[in-house]
Amino acid sequence: MKLPKVVSQDDWTAARKRLLAKEKEFSRQRDALSAERRKLPMVAVEKEYMFEGPEGRRTLADLFDGKRQLVTYHFMFGPDWGDEGCPACSYVVDNIAGSLVHLAARHTAFAVISRAPLAKITPFKKRMGWTFPWLSSFGTDFNYDFGVTLDDDHTVYNYAPVAAQPEGRPHEGEREGLSVFFRDGDRVFHTYSTYQRGLDPLLNTYNLLDLTALGRQEEEGIMHWLRYHDKYEDTNP
Repeated sequence: MKLPKVVSQDDWTAARKRLLAKEKEFSRQRDALSAERRKLPMVAVEKEYMFEGPEGRRTLADLFDGKRQLVTYHFMFGPDWGDEGCPACSYVVDNIAGSLVHLAARHTAFAVISRAPLAKITPFKKRMGWTFPWLSSFGTDFNYDFGVTLDDDHTVYNYAPVAAQPEGRPHEGEREGLSVFFRDGDRVFHTYSTYQRGLDPLLNTYNLLDLTALGRQEEEGIMHWLRYHDKYEDTNP
């Protein structure tokens, strides 16, 4: 990787100020986009989804835990997988886990949902040391309705048709995503969902790496370096 050139302090300060002007414009654009996102219309959730959790069966409304908003992460962990969920999804929730106490202070609950049965979820969650609610949507339409499980009958992901595989079949299986809900009394509404690179703003590790000279260091492929957080070896040079 080519390193930045070495310059004088005055030249660096001048370059930094030029970049700062662009950063401030980006912040203004981000604020405007966030305001536009909040104005999206919402859709009433009429179907009653039933999830399996450590405390038994729970509805989508139950997951609000008395709060007005709910953020759900669609964690890739299929019913036919082994004893581990997706490493990339693990990376995502690692970046979210420390925010939950602050979300709660803003009337917002958080839950992770996967199609894997609870019997697979529980030991993996314990191993990873996560304490957020993680529920199974196994046997429900939830993953299909919110576009994160693909099969012959569900071929749209991130609001676009998924390209067929060489043998003519659509991509099948679990995909990543995040969906947001709002509660007004007993009624629940879907307000937002995002997928793929739409999850990037949640990844504080990436946000920190983007501030460094070496950046994300992903020349060999996006997220190729990721491990479960208990599987990293010493990465010091």
